[in-house]
Amino acid sequence: QVQLVESGGGLVQPGGSLRLSCVVSGSIFSIHAMGWYRQAPGKQRELVAAITNGGRTNYAGSVKGRFTISRDNAKNTSYLQMNSLKPEDTAVYYCNARGTVVAGRYDSWGQGIQVTVSS
Repeated sequence: QVQLVESGGGLVQPGGSLRLSCVVSGSIFSIHAMGWYRQAPGKQRELVAAITNGGRTNYAGSVKGRFTISRDNAKNTSYLQMNSLKPEDTAVYYCNARGTVVAGRYDSWGQGIQVTVSS
């Protein structure tokens, strides 16, 4: 079973920064891609940023230039550095990981972590 645990959320003022972390654990053979998604009240879940095991990144247009995704393959951990935060970044942020285990493929999610941007 693959488990993802997020940390680093909280309340921050507009213009501030937060760093989210996501640790993947379990009987993992590989992690092909890791990503961060978010869901605001009344809205659909959307991709924020993703990174492959080769380091290729992809960002939502609304966060380009402000957010940076990275990963530490040795620690099975991804990070989302969020700078210049805006009130519209307020949402529950979810970590996602896709890869393989001995029994096959997995596509797993964390439990979500709240990020609130408010003065």
